[in-house]
Amino acid sequence: MSDAPRPAALDGPAIVAALEDWGRDLGFGAVAVARCDLDTDDAHLQAWLARGFHGSMGYLARNGDKRREPAALVPGTLSVISARMDYLPEPLAAAMARLDEPATAYVARYALGRDYHKTLRGRLRRLAARLAERIGPYGYRAFCDSAPVLERALARNAGLGWIGKHTCLIDRHAGSLFFLGEIYTDLDLPASAVEATEHCGSCTRCLDVCPTAAIVAPYRLDARRCISYLTIESRDPIPLALRPLIGNRVFGCDDCQLVCPWNRYARPSAEADFAPRHGLDGRRLVELFALDAAAFERLTEGSALRRVSHDQWLRNLAVALGNAPREPAVIAALVARREHPSPLVREHVAWALARHGATP
Repeated sequence: MSDAPRPAALDGPAIVAALEDWGRDLGFGAVAVARCDLDTDDAHLQAWLARGFHGSMGYLARNGDKRREPAALVPGTLSVISARMDYLPEPLAAAMARLDEPATAYVARYALGRDYHKTLRGRLRRLAARLAERIGPYGYRAFCDSAPVLERALARNAGLGWIGKHTCLIDRHAGSLFFLGEIYTDLDLPASAVEATEHCGSCTRCLDVCPTAAIVAPYRLDARRCISYLTIESRDPIPLALRPLIGNRVFGCDDCQLVCPWNRYARPSAEADFAPRHGLDGRRLVELFALDAAAFERLTEGSALRRVSHDQWLRNLAVALGNAPREPAVIAALVARREHPSPLVREHVAWALARHGATP
């Protein structure tokens, strides 16, 4: 946080209204100021961690005080500005159709374009700069999925939506296919709104559709079964029982959001950064599996796909090829990687070949 002197007097409501207007100008779907009361959410997190649902994501068990108390993360914080930015690059029907193409790789829609961390942090800094132009110097730090921040809880507190049964934030007018970002500031701003009311009702579509039954109860996700965790966060072998359920999903999973009734209001994003890059969408599994490490680096340059290593990428593709229709090209692609230097890759290739009855 900056040591800049804080403005002596602020018209809080006027500033909040201006932030909303500036946010729209910068491409945000909504900007609001959140209450910082997170004790209940922290208690839920601790109970979730105690069940081991976080798997190997040990970082979630650290820095609990900084998640619970924004001022512990950034000393001097008095208010949190929460913002969302829609990312859907295409109509929902197109994404669902891709899942029905077993020889084609499915990449979570958020990862098809530019790395969202870069886009959102840049826009948040521009939003903070606009505020400084109006009121003078003040202290702030911008975050986007880059620090111990309870971002969904803060966004809910700001009135940007409610946390649904699939654990994603949902807005009544925009669905759930958006990114979140925050500005921690030493300005004492009034909260924008009361907490958004919940509108999931008796619907259980997200629970019912989850390929691996990772949503073990409403509002409770076992990450160890979640395809997003298995294909991105985990660096271990994917459990045998879950591999056939992953289908052609090679990086993340959108199923619970694709079926959510509220996402009928989700509109394709006008943000050019989130449009598919490098011809990534619609690529055949065998084509992607043949790429060497250098080609993988080129394919994923500036993309959220850089969160996985080339070996993890091949692991995921091997599973998808094991689930693909048995074709000569599929078998040949797997055989070509049978002696890969990585034990992780070799084991998943052997599994996939066995699935096709082609074990040498």
